[in-house]
Amino acid sequence: MLWCFKGYISRSEMATIREGRLDMNRTTRGLTAWAMFCCLLAPALAQDVAPDASQDGLIASPEPGWAQWRGPRRDGISDEKGLLATWPEGGPKLLWKVDGLGRGWSSPVVGDGRLYITGDVGDDLVIFAFGLDGKRLWQTTNGRSWLRSFPGARACCAFSEGRLYHLGAHGRLASLDAASGKELWAVNILDRFEGKNITWALSECLLVDGARVIVTPGGKKALMAALDKRTGKTVWTTKPLADDRTSHSSPILFRHGGRRVLASCSSAHGFGVDADTGKLLWTVPLLNRFGVNTATPIYGDGSVFFVTPYAENGRLYHLRAKDQDIAAEHAWTCSLDTVTGSGILLDGTLYAGGYKKSKWWFGVDWRTGQTKCELKDFTTGAAIYADGRLYVLDERGAVGLLRPSGDGLEVTGRFQLPTPPVRDAWTHPILHNGRLYLRHHDTFWCYDVKGR
Repeated sequence: MLWCFKGYISRSEMATIREGRLDMNRTTRGLTAWAMFCCLLAPALAQDVAPDASQDGLIASPEPGWAQWRGPRRDGISDEKGLLATWPEGGPKLLWKVDGLGRGWSSPVVGDGRLYITGDVGDDLVIFAFGLDGKRLWQTTNGRSWLRSFPGARACCAFSEGRLYHLGAHGRLASLDAASGKELWAVNILDRFEGKNITWALSECLLVDGARVIVTPGGKKALMAALDKRTGKTVWTTKPLADDRTSHSSPILFRHGGRRVLASCSSAHGFGVDADTGKLLWTVPLLNRFGVNTATPIYGDGSVFFVTPYAENGRLYHLRAKDQDIAAEHAWTCSLDTVTGSGILLDGTLYAGGYKKSKWWFGVDWRTGQTKCELKDFTTGAAIYADGRLYVLDERGAVGLLRPSGDGLEVTGRFQLPTPPVRDAWTHPILHNGRLYLRHHDTFWCYDVKGR
């Protein structure tokens, strides 16, 4: 940045500015140049007083918008503002819809002004690219579709620096050029790490961490692994867990106690891994009779929440520094048994839909695990949050706009997806640039929730 001001401010004066010592009465530079300099230098100076990078909390993707599973921090929360506080009868304005995606529950992601989404079409797992106007730009395949129990595409893509990364149901991990769909490299993670597929197929939504792609093969050679995102070569691996396999969960990335940590679930455990080395930091029991854990973990205030349905349901663990590792200490268990929907943590309350026992929505106190509120207007499903509202899609295709408050959840808008009666609307909504994107298998809708 110094070159911009070579004719105005010297390096020594730059140093005195940063130290707050420059006497403007002594400099011979003009006030106009000084004003120009201050305006342009402000972002750089702001970096000097930015929050400490070692502060605990979720680590956001450097990509703008909605480039990965569950948004910028993989917590279902958007930073967008100026959205509609209520919806008219029948819901917000429909901008466009497209058909022909095939079967699947994967959510779209957004990168470089394009939408990417997957679907099983015949025998192929297809990756589609659309413009923000709904125009199809390209499509390609990533191996075979899943034709066994609950057929359909599972995992969503991840976008990073002009590339897409996607894990197919049979373990094929591919990197594509996001502009053209050209495949750059691919590897089968079950073959490489000696893993086995699971009852309802691999469903992990990949996490890109800097130069690495994180995946959980759950094989004899690795519980979790980091691959070089440019080449697909293995960077590090996490030691396997005995008699354990991968599951359907997708990881989160956060900073805790000065370490960068990945947390996810296997078929029988919740676990944490050092994001820089792959070292296993802790495990907690998370076993149900099906050997399936689906919900993405939730991190907040130094604690991690896991859910294993059909067993002890929701559990919160406090994370404590212990020697060179981190200990996970059980704090409480609650009856929340969410499956595909995960949850949203807002101001000390965890919002999520129940699954088997109570198929409606709950607000759970993050400190105690006690139920604070319930809402039965919508059945179980998935939600995202933005600008003071939860956007809910329940499994029957009902869409709700909910305002969290100290008294519970207030419904400020609702409509029904224009489909025949359904019971498997499990795709997570996404929000980008004032537009709400919803999907049920073959059809993809875009709604205006900003009211431009």
